[in-house]
Amino acid sequence: MTVFPAKIISAVLLATILITEPATAASHAAQTTLLRNREFAEALTEGIRTARKSIYLSFFLFKATTARNNLPRQIAEELVRAQKRGVNVTVLLERPSKERSPAGGDSLYNDNRQTADLLSRGGVKVFFDSPSVTTHTKVAVIDGHLVFIGSHNLSQSALQHNNELSVLLDSPELAAEVKAYLDRL
Repeated sequence: MTVFPAKIISAVLLATILITEPATAASHAAQTTLLRNREFAEALTEGIRTARKSIYLSFFLFKATTARNNLPRQIAEELVRAQKRGVNVTVLLERPSKERSPAGGDSLYNDNRQTADLLSRGGVKVFFDSPSVTTHTKVAVIDGHLVFIGSHNLSQSALQHNNELSVLLDSPELAAEVKAYLDRL
């Protein structure tokens, strides 16, 4: 019979707990601004315009069209301008599941693909999530401290017509946690 020192047993138990226990939610102090309906597009656009280092967006739907006064297109154009002035801009978009074929007329994919093409032509890094999962996030992290999160997709309906509710949080700790989560997607 082998006898293990208490320190080894303790270390193994601690490692087992850390590996198998789910992460607990963290609480972060943040300056909070409630963004109702059309306020979101204005605040996000301003955040993009004033960004100096980085912008990371992850949205389920980003539908920039050529329609007059299309707010998502204006946001896309601001992202391209930010990239051109030296801001590191990255966008993550939803890709249809394996059951929803991109060739089968999936409007979500077509809308996101069209916006991705526009952004990519402007030098923005665009990624799609895995087709085996649905990434239903609606979040932006700007300059490592601003977090926009809530119900708004980047569609004209969400930004102009729908009842939507999001928040702007100014917290470097929360921004780091959100960015770390998005990096794992």
